[in-house]
Amino acid sequence: MGVALSDINQTISTAFGSSYVNDFLNQGRVKKVYVQAGTPFRMLPDNINQWYVRNASGTMAPLSAYSSTEWTYGSPRLERYNGIPSMEILGEAAAGKSTGDAMKFMADLVAKLPAGVGYSWTGLSYQEALSSNQAPALYAISLVVVFLALAALYESWSIPFSVMLVVPLGVVGALLATDLRGLSNDVYFQVGLLTTIGLSAKNAILIVEFAVEMMQKEGKTPIEAIIEAARMRLRPILMTSLAFILGVLPLVISHGAGSGAQNAVGTGVMGGMFAATVLAIYFVPVFFVVVEHLFARFKKA
Repeated sequence: MGVALSDINQTISTAFGSSYVNDFLNQGRVKKVYVQAGTPFRMLPDNINQWYVRNASGTMAPLSAYSSTEWTYGSPRLERYNGIPSMEILGEAAAGKSTGDAMKFMADLVAKLPAGVGYSWTGLSYQEALSSNQAPALYAISLVVVFLALAALYESWSIPFSVMLVVPLGVVGALLATDLRGLSNDVYFQVGLLTTIGLSAKNAILIVEFAVEMMQKEGKTPIEAIIEAARMRLRPILMTSLAFILGVLPLVISHGAGSGAQNAVGTGVMGGMFAATVLAIYFVPVFFVVVEHLFARFKKA
């Protein structure tokens, strides 16, 4: 008869169970608007024969033409959440998956349900979703704190820029490593990303600190100082970075209960540290010379 199953479900759901339309203000309070069949027309199973659904040709087809009713068992428990009929779903992430993966999977499932069906997180899931929304602000604050700490340490506004320009390299490495393993951007990865910001700056600090010291005490040019500093600090950078990478390796390869969170943290931090170590050796000298040159021209102007 050219009637879609979704249209039938929507009609029955609206007639017997109500359907949310919108909100309206009444005496300063927000109230919800629902559409539902009148009480006399939804009290008996046979009332379904009085309802019609629009088919593909645009005409109204009676539900009784392709449906029937029978008695069966229903749920003994009816729940409401924020005044809306709801169903509580409890569960935990499967082995090898993080809670962020499970939450994303559930959100994708709900997106495939008919119109009018939504979801809301509660408990720890709500806190995790709330924390994920705060991640950009935390990243910005961490960058500002690191920059101000470096500015106070070196008593200069130019030198911290040489260090902070390396941070995106570590972040890119963390994102690539996580993407290659098929992991999601959940709260555990975001915690690891905050750690990566500090670790990326650490390698640059080891080089820049020696360069600044040689410029001040030995009178070397920025190019001579940064090349000598990179050569002298290469071994300490490799030793500390390699020790850290091997230290988080158990998190990367862990299996079983809770391994999803461990994989998310370990993979992101390891990828960020690897990229920050390899690329910092080449890019920190470039950043240092460019920043020193720009600020020198600014001071002369």
